[in-house]
Amino acid sequence: MRVIIIQMFRKIFFIGILCYSCSSNNNNESEINTDNDPTPTPPVSEQNTISALEFIDEFVIPNQEIDGIPIGGFSGIDYQNGKWYIICDTSTPPIRYYEADIAYNKDAFTSVSISTMIEIKDNAGVPLTQGIVDPESIRFDSKTNTIVYSSEGSITNGVDPAVLEISPEGNQIKSFTLPNNFKANTLDDSSGPRHNGVLEGLSLSFDSTGYWVSFELPLIEDGPEPTTTDTDSPVRITFINKTSGIAERQFAYELDPVTRAAALGTTFEVNGLVEIIEYDENKFLALERSFSSGYIDGGNTVKIYQVDATNATNTLATETLKGDMYTKATKTLLFNFETIRNQLTNNTVDNLEGFTFGPKLEDGSRTVVVISDNNFNSFIPQLNQVIVFKVVP
Repeated sequence: MRVIIIQMFRKIFFIGILCYSCSSNNNNESEINTDNDPTPTPPVSEQNTISALEFIDEFVIPNQEIDGIPIGGFSGIDYQNGKWYIICDTSTPPIRYYEADIAYNKDAFTSVSISTMIEIKDNAGVPLTQGIVDPESIRFDSKTNTIVYSSEGSITNGVDPAVLEISPEGNQIKSFTLPNNFKANTLDDSSGPRHNGVLEGLSLSFDSTGYWVSFELPLIEDGPEPTTTDTDSPVRITFINKTSGIAERQFAYELDPVTRAAALGTTFEVNGLVEIIEYDENKFLALERSFSSGYIDGGNTVKIYQVDATNATNTLATETLKGDMYTKATKTLLFNFETIRNQLTNNTVDNLEGFTFGPKLEDGSRTVVVISDNNFNSFIPQLNQVIVFKVVP
């Protein structure tokens, strides 16, 4: 969410820019070769019991270019059938996603690189122009052999958020129908999505019949943005049937308060839901990120929650969640990145925005890979940070 960095930098000059280094642990044990994995990744349904995540390693991808275009803006990541897909969070052409080579074993990353850049186009095969989309998350659907990505649009400019299906070559196949209250409202500030707080999260459904999309911040009519005090700030998570292309179900997820008060005389604070994965029927992993300006460590506090929507109310037809009688999904803390901060480069938990299940380790354990959006280092140095965990059933 670029607004975090923009507003932060307007309000504070950092004293002493950190020297970011690109590093990973060296290990001589045999790696998992994700490029030549003979066995397709099992569906997420196989990972229907999760009790903990164990940190394995971090890798920082160096700043570099492909065909003269800087890489970065890694807002979403997915792994399917031995291939890695990363969406680039930019509204400036070329709108693109990357294919990556990522390999690791039970102890460390053994290689990480961005291998290919694919430009995203419209349904006529024409490259997208400035401001049409703002990609945030990506999933490869092995059932259809297509890619689905979410765009939060530009609310202040009247550009609606979208969920779009493209071919692996980047050509648009279709756009899914979103509920009316997802559309940009430029007439007044009483309802509608908040700018830069829209469709950040995207997941294949457990039963492969559709896709779940999640808001980063509450709709204006649903509640306030989180603050350091406990507010009632629910976001909507919505299921879209991929055959009909229409939303069929929705539930509410309550955001945490902002973790830390802004420091050094600054005031910007925010907390939002930035990614989701459905790993069992009505069971999700949720990546929640709090940011506060004025901190030399970047100001991010990131957590992964387990979410259970089994008994949650279908809020699809609910006009406002303020004061309404409904049942939210339950959430349980699974992992707090503060517990590994001192093991990360420069003690930095960066702008983590995407995660996915990765390939199995040699002992049969599944893995989770998390990635950060460096905002192309537009304002301060940030990291293309990749972090891998072992899933403990």
